[in-house]
Amino acid sequence: MRPEGYDYDTHSRLAGPLTEPGPSGSAYRVQYTKLLSGEPHRIRAVLLMTLAPLLTGALLVYLVWPAHWVEREGGDAWLVGLDAAMLVSIALIELFMLVNVVSIAHATMVARDPVPVVPRPGSRVAFLTTYVPGKEPLSMVRATLEGAVRVRHTGPGGVLDVWLLDEGDDDRAKALCVELGVRHFTRHGVPEWNRAKGVHKARTKHGNYNAWIAMHGDDYDFFASVDTDHVPLPAFLERMMGYFRDPDVAFVVGPQVYGNYTAPVTKAAESQQFLFHALIQRAGNRYRAPMFVGTNNVVRIAAVKQIRGLQESITEDMATGFELHRHRNPRTGGHWRSVYTPDVLAVGEGPASWTDFFTQQTRWSRGTYETLFRQYWKAPFTMPPGRLFSYTLMLVYYPMTAVNWFLGILSCVLFLWFGASGTQVAASVWLMLYSDAAALQVGLYLWNRRHNVSPHEPEGSGGLAGMAMSALSAPVYLKSLGAALVRRPCRFVVTPKGGDASPDRLLTFRIHLFWAAVLVSSLIASFVLGHSHVAMRTWAVLATAISLAPVVVWAVTTRRERRQKRSSAPAPAPAPARAAHATSIAPSPATTTCSPTPVTASATPVTARTTPVTSPTTAVTASTASTATTASATTTITGTTVSSTTTGGN
Repeated sequence: MRPEGYDYDTHSRLAGPLTEPGPSGSAYRVQYTKLLSGEPHRIRAVLLMTLAPLLTGALLVYLVWPAHWVEREGGDAWLVGLDAAMLVSIALIELFMLVNVVSIAHATMVARDPVPVVPRPGSRVAFLTTYVPGKEPLSMVRATLEGAVRVRHTGPGGVLDVWLLDEGDDDRAKALCVELGVRHFTRHGVPEWNRAKGVHKARTKHGNYNAWIAMHGDDYDFFASVDTDHVPLPAFLERMMGYFRDPDVAFVVGPQVYGNYTAPVTKAAESQQFLFHALIQRAGNRYRAPMFVGTNNVVRIAAVKQIRGLQESITEDMATGFELHRHRNPRTGGHWRSVYTPDVLAVGEGPASWTDFFTQQTRWSRGTYETLFRQYWKAPFTMPPGRLFSYTLMLVYYPMTAVNWFLGILSCVLFLWFGASGTQVAASVWLMLYSDAAALQVGLYLWNRRHNVSPHEPEGSGGLAGMAMSALSAPVYLKSLGAALVRRPCRFVVTPKGGDASPDRLLTFRIHLFWAAVLVSSLIASFVLGHSHVAMRTWAVLATAISLAPVVVWAVTTRRERRQKRSSAPAPAPAPARAAHATSIAPSPATTTCSPTPVTASATPVTARTTPVTSPTTAVTASTASTATTASATTTITGTTVSSTTTGGN
């Protein structure tokens, strides 16, 4: 979906004009320009990058300094133990806050954009997108394929074929392919391509792609891909393919933007991704290892075949990119590299309801946990130190946010119910350090807003909606972490697209309502038990507001929509004497579900079918995962217990 009124053309050239790669015969390597090098006021940025971590670190040291520990004379042993738990909570929360600030400061310092170059002629490219009949509207597939066949791929000897990877061998999809001159592929009914697990797992995106690679991968040098809900721009390949002149580049990715920029949830969800797409990915260019984002990309087929295809994961893009960065190019001996371009080259759809947003955040966080538990332990032995450092900063975001939320609530409960405390400091000194550290963190965040890649957000926007969405997502990340720790299976099911947003209901917010109940009961207990510190009660109220905010927004939005429908509805026609009543029931939209029961796939043995239709141009497909960055600070003080959260996008 590409709404009118947005300057996609300018945003498709953010990295600069296309250039020639240099003297012929010389070995080409991707060149970069640092974002800071073009800033006229670099000293301000340097001060922010330096002072924000220093003051945050000073706050951590001050709070956990041994002289400030609480000592209870003649107190019960269990209360002393609760004090110790409070102290540990404070230390961890402040430590995670410091890690987050260091991550953003580091990214600000090293972020860079690649210098675009003209693609090498003669490349054989397949443009892929997928289709799941019954789960995705064919009108959306049409829009994506029509955009794909308009993609430019010039040069003598070059090949560009657009492919639709159809999970259901749908007759209407095949007819659409014939109409548009697109090739059709299906793995439907082929047992070896529809297994219960592994690279050919049934009913998964990575299984669909890997089946196509097994059948047709040798016919092409690269595949480009976009998600089914993403429409590629004509310059998609022109702006991405040039970086593959570097023989060690395994994949190139671009940012994710949401064309259905109308619903409040969609707008806030795109704003939440600001730091990841505008800063963190650009910092990944410093180490030649930005993350693989599935929504829009181009991949060297030889590299992905070396690791036996896209990896099995609920977020196959992150898992695949991580695995590629652990391996070396057998031709050159160098580690595989990746490139992130800030050019907006595909416009997709974002979550339009709270249900779909929470589903998206659950999947992204769960995929990150899977990478940490299954793959990360191999990295110290196979990945260069710089890349390991970059990936570590990206991967710890979800678990740190989840644990910080839990520790903040734990601190609140321990004080309001039991009067426990971990550290005792002067309120004036704490307030000075905390306010200065918070101001510098917010200043660093706002300074980086100048690098925003979104064509939708108004110029000068502070990104407050995105910061709020990160805070509201913390309970979701915690639930996802708990499910990952107990190894509760999480299966991927296609989420609603094409305007078919999942309906929100009160149960959508059950996680947030649970934490709100815990906090409200703690507040009530504090009045009964006399644990009356104003700062701690203030934190409990703020945390309750965070928990209830999405419920309130949903209720207000729903009421407003109902009023608008009533005011615009035509006057009803007179009813006949006997009216026939019919009830229609719509099927529930698909979501990403974490289920206690593993899901197995069955397949009917039928031969694979590939319907080739000549196509003069190409199409792209991919799947995505994105992340956001958070700084959480909880400070608990005996007699002055304070806890707060500052959130940005990662």
